[in-house]
Amino acid sequence: MRSRDPARTPEDLVRALRAAGITDERLLEAVRTTPREHFVPSGRAAAAYDDVPVSIGHEQVTTQPSLSAMMIESLELGGDEHVLEVGTGLGFQTALLARLAADVVSIEMWPDVADRARDNLAGQGVRNVELRVGDGSGGVPDRAPYDAVIVSAAFPAVPEPLIEQLRLGGGLVQPIGHGGDEEVMSFRRTASGLDAGRLLTAARFVRLRGRYGFP
Repeated sequence: MRSRDPARTPEDLVRALRAAGITDERLLEAVRTTPREHFVPSGRAAAAYDDVPVSIGHEQVTTQPSLSAMMIESLELGGDEHVLEVGTGLGFQTALLARLAADVVSIEMWPDVADRARDNLAGQGVRNVELRVGDGSGGVPDRAPYDAVIVSAAFPAVPEPLIEQLRLGGGLVQPIGHGGDEEVMSFRRTASGLDAGRLLTAARFVRLRGRYGFP
């Protein structure tokens, strides 16, 4: 009889991220010290350290860890940034951002998902996150400007409010497409808007919904 594979650990996830090309040691250490098992549904804890997305309800899934890390790495966070995250999910990416930046404003459209994320973050002692419930396509204007913006849902263009809320020289990363077959792009804010952007990878994301997204 074949023996069961041993339980995976955060170090297994770090190795998967390195294999995917992630080199930022601060980011890898944040992944190592942020227990993803506490940021997935209890029934999926066994998959917490696999490099796979996890369903969280409402036809939503968490971002695959290596993809999330790739997006975060493109922002080149140094530790003193004010970050906007569109799409909190269950808070794992939020926790990583909080360990890499000064503070994070995160907005989630589903109240029950936001409640679970809030509990997850509090359970891990993450205090420098302000979690909002609402339409992320419009950003969070009352806390702007942001040094960096990360969008975890797809739309064919970057919503104008998100561009306006990003400071000059700041970074923004978003999957560009109609939902299901995207190009994940990294941008910088210039005096005239966003630059042409840099392609990070192809991926599949859920749609960005809201006033400045899909209906």
